[in-house]
Amino acid sequence: MGKIKTVYEDCDILVVGGGMAGTGATFEARYWGRDLKIVCVEKANIDRSGAVAQGLYAINCYMGMQWNENQPEDHVRYARNDLMGLVREDLGYDMARHVDSSVHMFDEWGLPMMRNKETGRYLREGKWQIMIHGESYKPIVAEAAKKSADKIYNRIMITHLLMDESKENRVGGAVGFNMRTGDYHVFRAKAVIVAAGGASHIFKPRATGEGMGRTWYAPWSNGSAYALPIAVGAKMTQMENRIVLTRFKDGYGPVGAYFLHLKTYTRNGKGENYEKKWYEQTKKLVGEYIDHHPVPTCLRNHAFIEEVKAGGGPIHMVTTEAFQDPHLEVIGWENFLGMTIGQAVVWASQNIDPKYEDPELTTSEPYVMGSHATCSGAWVSGPEDLSPPEYFWGYNRMLTVDGLFGAGDTVGGSAHKFSSGSFTEGRLAAKAAVKYIQDLGDENIEVSNKQCEDFKEIIYKPLENYKVGRNEITAGTVSPSYILPIQGLQRLQQIMDEYCGGITVNYMTNENLLKKGLDLLAILQEDLDHIGAEDYHQLMRAWELKHRAITSQCVTEHTLFREETRWPGYYYRGDHMKVDDENWHCLTLSRRDPKTGKFTMEKAPLYHIVDEKKNEAS
Repeated sequence: MGKIKTVYEDCDILVVGGGMAGTGATFEARYWGRDLKIVCVEKANIDRSGAVAQGLYAINCYMGMQWNENQPEDHVRYARNDLMGLVREDLGYDMARHVDSSVHMFDEWGLPMMRNKETGRYLREGKWQIMIHGESYKPIVAEAAKKSADKIYNRIMITHLLMDESKENRVGGAVGFNMRTGDYHVFRAKAVIVAAGGASHIFKPRATGEGMGRTWYAPWSNGSAYALPIAVGAKMTQMENRIVLTRFKDGYGPVGAYFLHLKTYTRNGKGENYEKKWYEQTKKLVGEYIDHHPVPTCLRNHAFIEEVKAGGGPIHMVTTEAFQDPHLEVIGWENFLGMTIGQAVVWASQNIDPKYEDPELTTSEPYVMGSHATCSGAWVSGPEDLSPPEYFWGYNRMLTVDGLFGAGDTVGGSAHKFSSGSFTEGRLAAKAAVKYIQDLGDENIEVSNKQCEDFKEIIYKPLENYKVGRNEITAGTVSPSYILPIQGLQRLQQIMDEYCGGITVNYMTNENLLKKGLDLLAILQEDLDHIGAEDYHQLMRAWELKHRAITSQCVTEHTLFREETRWPGYYYRGDHMKVDDENWHCLTLSRRDPKTGKFTMEKAPLYHIVDEKKNEAS
């Protein structure tokens, strides 16, 4: 341990994560905190990190308020409908009323926007989506953050949050390590904004073997957005609200642009439009929600899953009609070549040309991410002018730990933010964090050397485990003294898949399965104390797994607590198959005790601050 260099960095605001939310937070923190020291820490390199690393073909959240295309109220209604009624409307409205300004900045910074030649407006792909040439999306946004921060640290994985020892339940910074040099980094900060990634790879993926890293959501997103606050006792909300995506088979290629812009549709193996035949069965499960327009995404998934179970597969997207139009054919290919080139490669390897053959669809493994179409994440305070008392405790986007803020995947209750909304939420969190620091005045945080040294020992323990245990191996990779990260990951994925409603069981679970899953996760947690790492890169894998494991525990606890099937098509409680608005039209909250590791669950009231009636002006 003595060979490892310790690097101390004191700052006012620490931003954990340099994706869209983190860059938004870093940029905005400088605007309001001119004299503050702002530091951003990224696990990869901020120029190409986060879910937007490779690029995007569309910005999926843009109101168009200047042209009266949509208003914030409309977006709240949309998210509420898609999430079967359960959203934090104060957070959604707050994001929606500011998101256009973020997109306009992207435009000013040089992001190539597609425009309608007749109107001059941004070219719409759907009601909320505008089309871009997005290969340079992340580098452009990263540049703004780099110009705003005092320091950007790349290649550092944050493993733990520090706590202030002068005041209970107040954050004091974070610690982590450099994956290239092995240096131990201590960041002491008055405010911390967690803008890390959601959770992929906590469920067994469709792609296994040589392709196991191939997932729809960024494979490097290991749930740090959730694990960091969970570990210090922050309350979480709606962690049961995972998402399952309909995607092009094998390559995880996105379908949105095809459905929305190319106006494609689906058919079963017999060439039939199958969704309508599942209407009555679905209505028995969810009641009037099936009659909403647009139909909630989970219910369309449900029809897909039921059709395949009934022997109607495979399900194809009809591309052969749209691709006869040369313009639409170009758009179809550019959509993948600009952000998911792997899908084009898969089609080429299988001799599939979507102009002449309808490609197959499948449903993905579940993902947990608060920035996309779920409400999973931390329980945060909302804005003062919108939030009811139960949703407000002084600073916008602050968690239930003082000085700890969230944005993007981290924040629960505010679905359908996507890239632009995450950037916007980072800006909102940063503005509030600056106000928090200003209100602190001369009050300082206290983080002892002992707290830092204790974490140092914990963080590097996997290296010691490997160094000692490797001598007990005579052949192969199985050790009686440690497990390797890949072994632990496969074990975690199997547990979540079989017991918490993954692909193997057609997303089905029940009380007995969930309780067994929690037992197995607890055993896994014990074994992770003995995880081994051969080098610093594998040490990162070890801590990614640890973050995934604690996130998975939280997801399972929430899934057990909500005794209904709120989102059929995302998962099913076989012992509670119907939507139960009488008992479960509410938000779920959890808190893990940092000392005991035990979770407690409770319900939180659900408030609808936007009326059902569509505003005439919108």
